[in-house]
Parts: sequence; C-alpha cells; structure tokens
Amino acid sequence: MTVYEMAKQLELTPIAVPEGDRNCAGVYIGDLLSWVMGRAKSENVWITIMSNIKIVAVASLTDVACVVLAEGVTVDDRVRETAEQKGVNIYTSEKTAYELATALASLTK
Repeated sequence: MTVYEMAKQLELTPIAVPEGDRNCAGVYIGDLLSWVMGRAKSENVWITIMSNIKIVAVASLTDVACVVLAEGVTVDDRVRETAEQKGVNIYTSEKTAYELATALASLTK
C-alpha cells in the first residue's frame, strides 16, 4: 500500500507529504535515533515521538516510507520545510505507538 493509502486508512494528519506515492512495507517503532538508523528498513513506517530536525536526517538515511508521530506530537516549521525539501513524508496522530502499530498490522492481513 502507498503512504497516501495508509494515511487515509489510519486517519493520519499530514505534516509534510512530498512523496505520498511511496510504498509502505513493515513498521519500525523507536525513539533512540542511533538505534533507528541501524534497524529501520527501507519502506518501513517509522513510528516515533521524536520531533526534532534529526528525524528528517534519520528518515532520509534509512529510506523509510514515512514518519508517523504518535500521541499528537507535531514539528516546527523548520522540520516541516526540511522534510518537504528532502522528500521525507511526515504525519501525526493522536493514537499511541501501540495503537498505530496494531492498526497497521490489521491493514496488512
């Protein structure tokens, strides 16, 4: 499924979506950026509560399909603008990381 399709199904709020037609495959949940860099896979949906500019760099480096900020976390304009420039999709949701992950799992069944 594409990022757009996944976001619609989960009722996510877009922050930056420069490449919404990317394919989503798998989920990675983590907030320790060095850990994410070593473990997230290309096309994963990365669920986190981190909101600083470094999430854009990590998302770009790992080639995740998108970043989903859990628990209503949002980003400042600098992060949003950088994500748009770097082709990094970012959404936010009021749901917890657990709720998002279980919803994503049910979409792939």
